[in-house]
Amino acid sequence: MKKVLILVLAALVASSFAAKKVKSKMGDVELTKEAGGGSVVCTAGFNDEMTILKEGDTDVLVKGSCGQGWVPKSKIEYVAQAAGDKSMSLDGVDVIGWLDNPSAVFVLENDVSDFDGVSIDRDFKEYLQHTMDREQMEMHNNEN
Repeated sequence: MKKVLILVLAALVASSFAAKKVKSKMGDVELTKEAGGGSVVCTAGFNDEMTILKEGDTDVLVKGSCGQGWVPKSKIEYVAQAAGDKSMSLDGVDVIGWLDNPSAVFVLENDVSDFDGVSIDRDFKEYLQHTMDREQMEMHNNEN
């Protein structure tokens, strides 16, 4: 039971940090002081992105560049967020690791003049003595 509560709490915390961005579906949208209507606080432009602060049944509390107010859910749409940079820099960080089986591990940082490179020739034509088609191979192995 405790594990379930911890997982639910972790999910709520994670979702609270994910700021959802919205914008108007059609034209400018008016932000009101109360949910369901009321006095207009400001008008957000068509291309203005707003952050959701609180969700109600039919209205959403948003904060935009012009101010903060309630907007009907039918007048807004979610904005897809770009995937951001997922690269990681390890400059100045000591990376320590362990091997399951102790053995010698070497990392070559620079070109060593004594090191002879390994050449891998992937051309196997010289090893082929003759060619066989599929039918001959199947007959030879009694497969057909």
